[in-house]
Amino acid sequence: MAIAPATPDLARVASRVAIPVLAQHVDPVDAGPRTGFVPPEAIRAAGVWGSLVNHSEHPLPPTEVRSAVERLHALELVAVVCAGDVDVARKLAATRPAYLAVEPPELIGGKRAVSTARPEVVSGAVAAVREVSPGTRVLCGAGVHDRTDVRKALELGASGVLVASAVTLAADPRAAIEELLAGFL
Repeated sequence: MAIAPATPDLARVASRVAIPVLAQHVDPVDAGPRTGFVPPEAIRAAGVWGSLVNHSEHPLPPTEVRSAVERLHALELVAVVCAGDVDVARKLAATRPAYLAVEPPELIGGKRAVSTARPEVVSGAVAAVREVSPGTRVLCGAGVHDRTDVRKALELGASGVLVASAVTLAADPRAAIEELLAGFL
């Protein structure tokens, strides 16, 4: 389990929790005069574990994804690269991230999990990533809300899930997290 708070909260959260903390985004730029950018050195200084890269809400060109992953690796930080479909997952797996999360953008924040609405995307991404980068673990995201969604993602070969709205919009976030975790038992 990991958490990805907003950038201004990274250091505060990282200093107060025992689980890994991820940045929501990192830019593949050198530290220095970079107003508005988040260089990898900044998140490292905040004490985080790594960063999401290429989330559908903040996509990057493939060359920038590669640069971001290389910069994170050089700083011994973990890259969680996001891809919207199997073809993009295959291409981005070549960057050799620790994790690749497959999340069709049209299902993000929705009521239907990709693992049930489009299971071929999950199983296809798992196969494609294993072929290109066997050490990369695949996460399933988009519409994951409960233990059934988690179990289905695991059955399809995913190593875990990536969620946001299922927890952040829940009336009882703790109960929502416990429900999701039950899918791993």
